[in-house]
Amino acid sequence: MIRIAVAGAAGAFGMKHLDALAKIDGVEVTSVVGRTAESINQFAKERNIAHATTDLGEALARDDVDAVILSTPTQMHADQSIQCLEAGKHVLCEIPMSDSIEDAQRVVDVHAKTNLVGMAGQVRRFNPSHQYMHQRIQKGELAIQQLDVQTYFFRRTNMNAMGNPRSWTDHLLWHHACHTVDLFMYQTGEIPSEVYALQGPLHPELGIAMDMSIGLKTPTGKLCTLSLSFNNDGPLGTFFRYICDNGTYIARYDDLVDGREEPIDLSKVAVSNNGIELIDREFVEAIQEGREPNGSFAQTLPAMAVLDRLQQALS
Repeated sequence: MIRIAVAGAAGAFGMKHLDALAKIDGVEVTSVVGRTAESINQFAKERNIAHATTDLGEALARDDVDAVILSTPTQMHADQSIQCLEAGKHVLCEIPMSDSIEDAQRVVDVHAKTNLVGMAGQVRRFNPSHQYMHQRIQKGELAIQQLDVQTYFFRRTNMNAMGNPRSWTDHLLWHHACHTVDLFMYQTGEIPSEVYALQGPLHPELGIAMDMSIGLKTPTGKLCTLSLSFNNDGPLGTFFRYICDNGTYIARYDDLVDGREEPIDLSKVAVSNNGIELIDREFVEAIQEGREPNGSFAQTLPAMAVLDRLQQALS
């Protein structure tokens, strides 16, 4: 039995992880961590979870916690990941593992000194749609010519995915672009040799760019074109168009269609059609099997280095 604490449990993605963990055998959620005592205690009672706290350190000190899933504000990720590792706990940290290359390197360096599972929540590696593409690319059936990506939200105030006020500020580059940069490198097996980034005006109150354009090119000429916006009043989310040498495919989270919008059967790709459940399964199985997971801190560090190069291009 792997006993897990979830920090940020009552947030939008914390609840997604809790729902996913409930479907995995050999897992028990023994503790949840939240912002306020009243809300997290009530949340734990509703979810029938024995322990709740506002202090991550309190959860880490418990003998009935083997591992932690961090679904907390971005700015806390690096320090909290290190805190978990130094407490002897396996950790899955939602993306990004940090909002700077220096902090990402700190996490990797601390993790390298342990025998623990340390993993960044790069869920695009696990969505069945992207797994299908990865399998075909690995078999040599497809080669990417361009990955064209749109990441669009309507977020002009500091609200989360549930429409509740956030205690922190989201970021197009260090959060949302992180998904695509890691996925592009994972699917091509290459580190971009050329990068560019452009951004629109900063929000007068939030202090972040509301629109951004990113371009990547690999040494063999594969392209990634990424458009991001918090100003889009329309269909929300991230949509990936794989333009390949042998067909075009459009991935929308866990679903996939071809270039003519004909559905692709993904029923045999994985044991679930839910990317969050699949990444949580990888985390649990890596702990059980004592191996490095797909999406370990070390494996995803190169993507963080590319984000740093893009940040420098914006300076």
